[in-house]
Amino acid sequence: MAFGWIDDQAELRRRAGLVRTLRPRAADSPLLDLASNDYLGLARHPEVTEGAATAARTWGGGSTGSRLVTGTTELHAELERELAGFCGFEAALVFSSGYAANLAAVTTLGPHGSLIVSDAGNHASLIDGCRLARGTTQVVGHADPEAVGKALATHEGPAVVVSDTVFSVDGDAAPLSALAETCRAYGAGLVVDDAHGLGVLGDGGRGAPYGAGLAGADDVVVTVTLSKSLGSQGGAVLGPARVIDHLVNAARSFIFDTGLAPAAAGAALAALRLLRREPERAARSRAVAAELHARLTAAGLEAVRPDAAVVSVRAPSPENAVRWAAACRAAGLAVGCFRPPSVPDGISRLRLTARADLSGAEIERAVRVIGETRP
Repeated sequence: MAFGWIDDQAELRRRAGLVRTLRPRAADSPLLDLASNDYLGLARHPEVTEGAATAARTWGGGSTGSRLVTGTTELHAELERELAGFCGFEAALVFSSGYAANLAAVTTLGPHGSLIVSDAGNHASLIDGCRLARGTTQVVGHADPEAVGKALATHEGPAVVVSDTVFSVDGDAAPLSALAETCRAYGAGLVVDDAHGLGVLGDGGRGAPYGAGLAGADDVVVTVTLSKSLGSQGGAVLGPARVIDHLVNAARSFIFDTGLAPAAAGAALAALRLLRREPERAARSRAVAAELHARLTAAGLEAVRPDAAVVSVRAPSPENAVRWAAACRAAGLAVGCFRPPSVPDGISRLRLTARADLSGAEIERAVRVIGETRP
């Protein structure tokens, strides 16, 4: 029977409590949202939605082709210029998703004969980039610059170190300054994914690399997403102009992919301009995260101290995590539920988003519901 093995896999997932299902949400959902990645609360901001609508009316519903054919509009170029300028880099290249941006950066900067040193806690898109790259990948311990140095010392030739800036599971930050110092000691490049740092960390939300003094460095490349703090969709790679030119000519997830829809580019550009005008949003998201952590731990829950806008709360098991998240939803609160294989350490968690637009009353309500529904 064709695909008969799928039934066996489905049964194994069911027994392990790891079945995943799609849950379409309504436009007017009554749930208090601590599950999305809308860190600055901009996805529904009038300026952002109008930016999307104006772009769609001007350029159409789709980009009509790959970026190298018809998929690059003046709007894409404008977004790239402003994004690079805001984050402090020489150039930027916009992709249809942050996933595609990570695939592009890792595969094109980890060619045959090179060594790719990857943090054990990296996002799946970075891991997949390592798998697709022609270089040799060595996975090292989480947030461990010493382990990175030991790996680099074993290789002669091109090398690149790959890491998230803020890890999506627990919200802990990578030691960027130490990683950069280690890379420079061995002549290696540094590629970091700032998906959870842009809009939250750095001066006015300019990102973790900016905050670490790495913005504009000729040996640092940064990937970002437009789908979290900027409330839109898409991704980008930032770095030296010669690196960006290389991606245009060599990155398969750029060359063979349809360009980002104009509406998404317009929304991201509007959000970026709003963040530039209202930099206090970044500090507010961090303050909300700190308050959530303080209240949760005071309530006796095991929560990880956040370095950005992600707060995770440990659950006893995958099954309990699922039931806990469902109980929260039934009580009017949407929270993330992270279980294996999404978590590299096998520990299940509730994952909370510290949105900048959450009120004090909403924070109090969220903590109360999580505490009352704990397994």
